[in-house]
Amino acid sequence: MYMLKGIPTIFSPELLKTLYEMGHGDEIVIADGNFPAASLSKRLIRYDGHDVPELLEAIIKFFPLDTYVEQPVTLMEVVKGDPPEPTIWKEYQSIIRTEGCDENNIAFLDRHSFYERAKNAYAIVATSEKALYANILLTKGVVKD
Repeated sequence: MYMLKGIPTIFSPELLKTLYEMGHGDEIVIADGNFPAASLSKRLIRYDGHDVPELLEAIIKFFPLDTYVEQPVTLMEVVKGDPPEPTIWKEYQSIIRTEGCDENNIAFLDRHSFYERAKNAYAIVATSEKALYANILLTKGVVKD
């Protein structure tokens, strides 16, 4: 049972602590079920049974995106020959739009470059998301209040 007000019940103590510890420029990956999270992560947070959009929606309310970089959101681009743009990306755009970001603030990295960048992320959150190419990397900004 949660004993704090206003904290989304989807947040585990571990995730809340991680988000709090992160500083300006630190990055977090919210990974789909196919992502090699355990082998790439310095800090692995398991979120089995949850999807990326529901977790992203909760995180983005508390997590300032970096306004000092042009693209504080990064997605894994589709490998040539795979099906076209994943529909889940539209959900992500809708969610990050609440923070003043649009599709111009989203970078795309090829699969192997995304994996390399994920190795340096502050944490990787492993979900049970079934959608392909549902991995999203967020760069933390500063709280200006």
